[in-house]
Amino acid sequence: MAKILGVGIATLDIINLVASYPAEDSEIRVLSQDKKRGGNVTNTLTVLSQLGHQCYWAGTLANEPDSQPIRDELKKYNIDTRYVTTFEQGKVPTSYILLNKENGTRSIVHHRDLEELCFDDFKKIQLDEFDWVHFEGRNIEQTILMLQHLKHHFKDIPCSVEFEKQRDGIEQLYPYADTLIFSRDYCRSVSGNNPEIFINQLQKTLNNKNIILAWGETGSHASNEKDKYIFSPAVPVKNIKDTLGAGDTFNAGVIDAMLTGHSLVQTLEAANRLAGYKITVSGFDISGFNS
Repeated sequence: MAKILGVGIATLDIINLVASYPAEDSEIRVLSQDKKRGGNVTNTLTVLSQLGHQCYWAGTLANEPDSQPIRDELKKYNIDTRYVTTFEQGKVPTSYILLNKENGTRSIVHHRDLEELCFDDFKKIQLDEFDWVHFEGRNIEQTILMLQHLKHHFKDIPCSVEFEKQRDGIEQLYPYADTLIFSRDYCRSVSGNNPEIFINQLQKTLNNKNIILAWGETGSHASNEKDKYIFSPAVPVKNIKDTLGAGDTFNAGVIDAMLTGHSLVQTLEAANRLAGYKITVSGFDISGFNS
């Protein structure tokens, strides 16, 4: 069991299940509605905790009622929140999600009015107790300072950064991560629709890093100093129920496999299997997963 710190956000997800995606300017009836905790890094920690790791979340919440469901679910999955900063002003970030029953896809409208974790709070954390630190690629100016601090004072602690979407200046985070995990959307926004070209371009300047690119239903791609380019096909899935958080689950699979000492090829295979299982269940209960 490893001690893992995740740095990022938590959200309140209001999930509306619909029979099919609605046309613009239409009115449809919701089949069901659910309110759950969301947020990339807390999703990843929820999965890692179920894989046997001791997980801690560093982020922010507002002192208002919508924070309680988030705290309750994190407690349910044994995620330590001692490094959470609570603000008296602001609103818990809220995602309004349409979940398409037809094919499991999701569309998200997000609202946030809350400060994110700052470097001054991060540097108070006793980092030397952790075996891995995982960051969301957001809040760029503060995250750079956090990564620099980690690499300057705790260079032996491996860290990963998730690059889900393109943000101004996000490429400045590249040099400080040991493992860079990119999404398909990120690749398309910066380099087009060819994952191999994207991987090979990054490999020229980041050859001492683990570069990983998730590509949804087709599989995943990766490169490092030893394996210049590899592809691992996705696990075929028939009964798709919920794709929300599949990427966050893939990230958890990557971190778990690397902590276990897997090769890059084995890491992709393990992460693909875990993400494939996740989309067959609603939410993040992976208790039925057999690795």
